[in-house]
Amino acid sequence: MEALRIILSGGGTGGHIFPAVAIANEVKKMHPEANVLFVGAIGKMEMEKVPAAGYKIIGISIAGLQRKFTFSNFKLPFLLIKSYFQTKKIISDFNPHVVVGTGGFASGPILKAANAKNIPTLIHEGNSYAGLTNKLLGKKVNKVCVAYRNMENYFPKEKILITGNPIRQDLFDITSKRKEAHDFFKLDSTKKTILVIGGSLGARTINEAIAGGLEQIIKEDFQLIWQTGKGYFSVAKEKTEIYSVKGIFAFDFISKMDLAYAASDLVISRAGASSISEICVIGKPCILVPSPNVAEDHQTKNARALQNNQAAVLITDAEANTKLIVAAIELLKDSTKLESLSKNCAKLAFPNATKTIATEVLKLANLTN
Repeated sequence: MEALRIILSGGGTGGHIFPAVAIANEVKKMHPEANVLFVGAIGKMEMEKVPAAGYKIIGISIAGLQRKFTFSNFKLPFLLIKSYFQTKKIISDFNPHVVVGTGGFASGPILKAANAKNIPTLIHEGNSYAGLTNKLLGKKVNKVCVAYRNMENYFPKEKILITGNPIRQDLFDITSKRKEAHDFFKLDSTKKTILVIGGSLGARTINEAIAGGLEQIIKEDFQLIWQTGKGYFSVAKEKTEIYSVKGIFAFDFISKMDLAYAASDLVISRAGASSISEICVIGKPCILVPSPNVAEDHQTKNARALQNNQAAVLITDAEANTKLIVAAIELLKDSTKLESLSKNCAKLAFPNATKTIATEVLKLANLTN
């Protein structure tokens, strides 16, 4: 049988990159001989994170449309033309059986090039509000995998399959990794730990709230694993290092997220689709602080879905500086509430999402087992 050739594209943020990597890993698990190629945007984080995951990536000259006036938007037509020829060559050289997009502007040109050659295509939309690239592609692709119901407003109903969001394989069964996690982060297993993840690029409001609440966290004798993103890391490192107490750590990026989750008793996070899906699968109590700087305020809609099921505490971005630390401390002192949030969160999980999507990819390639 001919080995599967698959192109995956998704980038700009971890919310697009890591689902694509999860799909690639699952496809390789089902078909070890599969040849996987990623396509990303030159200069964006996928050009670093995808090779770190063990996959080849080709960069194309593309950028997103800025929602406010900027001169960089004038370059966009030229970049689109250039990326069209780049992706046309990639498709011709690699000759994929199927092309998969997980969102982000890099996926637009490569899926359009695949459609032009009648190569089967699939997109995954993880949010409750479809991104611009996916909305434009939805009419042409063969299959649309989604994480939320009622997505017919954005995509043809007959193409939609509700799958949930792909989850990295190492996040399953994190309970067994708790001791390893405490050792890895040099934490005291008798103390409760807060994990803060503002997304792969960080979150200014969450970072400022945590920085302002460090003394309260230490006073309560809680521990902290704080992922800041690159932009705030130097400030956070300076603030955490002035305290002589153990168990307060800042990182610009956490590569061992399975161990970070395993060590935590409470997660504070933005409400991006990937983060929510991961939190649900691992069943961790969480406080969600939706980013206000996203299309159609979709992170608030994502968070409300959990809040309405008593599966998360929602604090708005505007309230974070005054309410976030207080809410976190109150929660960590309430074991009953923590357990309730954990159970309700786990009920909303799609633990088989990655396998379901990978199976659809193989169906399109006519290579299902």
